[in-house]
Amino acid sequence: MQFRSGDAGDVPAVQAIERASAARFHAVGMEQIANDDPTPASLLLERIGQNRLLVAVDKRPVAFVIFDVVDDHLYIEQIDVDPAHAGKRIGSALIGLVEDRARKEARMGLLLSTFRDVPWNAPYYRRLGFTDIPDDTLSAALTHIRRDHVERGLDETRRVFMRKPLRLDSGGNQR
Repeated sequence: MQFRSGDAGDVPAVQAIERASAARFHAVGMEQIANDDPTPASLLLERIGQNRLLVAVDKRPVAFVIFDVVDDHLYIEQIDVDPAHAGKRIGSALIGLVEDRARKEARMGLLLSTFRDVPWNAPYYRRLGFTDIPDDTLSAALTHIRRDHVERGLDETRRVFMRKPLRLDSGGNQR
């Protein structure tokens, strides 16, 4: 498996991975999520231009992550693995690359928003070291993201924001 920055030629593959991955939501009765449109090409191209789209490649892209900066953290906007490649720790490797990027950029850590009770969502991220952010402590930026989610029709009562802080050494430096 190789990992690299995404390029414009990856956009159709990334959208296809997102569609295939979303189909898993049929199994948990979340039809709206399963049938949702993939990330618009315009946003993917924007993230490519910012070097904030990474792909895992096995002859072709099989997984991706897009991220942005929110509250001095790298915010994982979307991460998906082609179901034919699930269970190979590709998603955790991509998250590790985003974490490495956060360290290089001297960010405070990682953020994301996900479904609270879907097994491959919040429970999975908790195993990777993410912790829930209480709703009453959300920053203005995260509250804005929540508002955007509601406008898109997401049920925010089923979602949670999560954080993975970067650890500091005894001298206060990130490691």
